[in-house]
Amino acid sequence: MSPLKISWKSLWSKPLSASLNIMLIAFGTGILTLLLLASTQIEEKLNNNSKDIDLVVGAKGSPLQLILSSIYYIDFPTGNIPLKEANELSHNPFVKRATPLALGDNYNGVRIVGTDSNFISLYSLKIESGKFWFKDLETTIGVNVAIEQNLRVGDTFYGAHGLTNTSDVHKDHQYKVVGILTPQHNVTDNLILTNIASVWEMHEEEGSMKDGKRKMKDGEDREITSLLIQYRSPMSVAMFPRMVNQMTSLQSASPAMESTRLFSLIGVGVDTLQWFAVLIMFIAAISVFVNLYNSLKERNYDLAIMRTLGASRTKLFIIVILEGLLLTIAGTIVGIIIGHAVLELIGNYQESSQAKLSGKIFITSELYLLLAGLGIGIFASALPALQAYRSNISKILAKN
Repeated sequence: MSPLKISWKSLWSKPLSASLNIMLIAFGTGILTLLLLASTQIEEKLNNNSKDIDLVVGAKGSPLQLILSSIYYIDFPTGNIPLKEANELSHNPFVKRATPLALGDNYNGVRIVGTDSNFISLYSLKIESGKFWFKDLETTIGVNVAIEQNLRVGDTFYGAHGLTNTSDVHKDHQYKVVGILTPQHNVTDNLILTNIASVWEMHEEEGSMKDGKRKMKDGEDREITSLLIQYRSPMSVAMFPRMVNQMTSLQSASPAMESTRLFSLIGVGVDTLQWFAVLIMFIAAISVFVNLYNSLKERNYDLAIMRTLGASRTKLFIIVILEGLLLTIAGTIVGIIIGHAVLELIGNYQESSQAKLSGKIFITSELYLLLAGLGIGIFASALPALQAYRSNISKILAKN
């Protein structure tokens, strides 16, 4: 009989003990897998969505809130800013490109973003079918929006006021889908894009009536939500944010700085959970060691008989090592599967599609978890295996 088969039968001669060890290892590995997948995906989303944006300019308030609302679309805007002041900043010598955003509406929870052609260049958008928005109330939608909302080119829909509420519908204005974007693997996959004039039209002042018709705001009174800024030169990094914050009524926020701040806030909890998972893995290693050590004492006579029948010391050593490896590898694999399943479950219950996490993604870092499982197995079984190797068969047989 092969050493692997002997090890397997030996382990499952005590199913409760083997199951407990596997569960301990799986629990620790599952937590580590969950944290590894979540942090990796969050970091990738942050980088993909902000990689070409140097600064966000918006209404005064929380800089982090401004970044979350204008780049990741997972928070409420800090307010609106005057179009006139935004245009002045757009033509500043320090600015290479300024992309305006007008937020305020949604369709079934999907944000409708008013912007211009700069947004296309900023995210290198491409069309899968149809065309880019051009006229008022024309929209180009992300691929995920098309799938989840069952929208095709030529379909129409009504937007609702607010970023999450779907009850206050603008029934006087109907949007039309004129294009669907190719998968971008960033936030644009989950957006509905239109021109800024369409958003303004949705929010005409109810009281501005003349001859039975609504009167649009004058250009001087127009507002947008924010500007996404790309710098013209390295000097802009030092000069432009200070100028905005000190010489205007607006505020500037750096995506890089605020993302780092966000990660530092999240990192405290992540580090705590990681240490908790490592502690569980350590306890699991001790449990496997105790299990193998006690099992070895009970099987001393059986191992001695195997030696008399021709089994070498090396074979006994390998049998005990394999027992430890089988337990830890099984627990590690089960833990990785659990981690993916839990993250997929969390992703399905997330309200925001912009920050949605998936358990269907596998990353190369998970290989380190398998290696860690191998290491724990070898560590936990090394001493019992060495004792089996050094066992004196004549003394063991004499006692029995």
